[in-house]
Amino acid sequence: MESIIIFLACICILFIICKIFIVPIKWIMRLIFNSILGALIIYAINLIGSIWGFHIGLNILTAVVVGILGIPGAICLIVITLLL
Repeated sequence: MESIIIFLACICILFIICKIFIVPIKWIMRLIFNSILGALIIYAINLIGSIWGFHIGLNILTAVVVGILGIPGAICLIVITLLL
């Protein structure tokens, strides 16, 4: 009888731990995916901009900015690069 109670308690604890950690894992995976898409967008901007000698540095920070903010983030990076 005690082993059944212990087994059920372990299942409940495992369920609670999984519930606690699944949300941050989803956020991290979404951030990684968006950062990869952001890097692809910056790469495309650099391909098109190479015609006019325009270049945005492709690094983790710029990829995350474009990944999180999307097209407005890419536009902000373009404006900042043109102003500096």
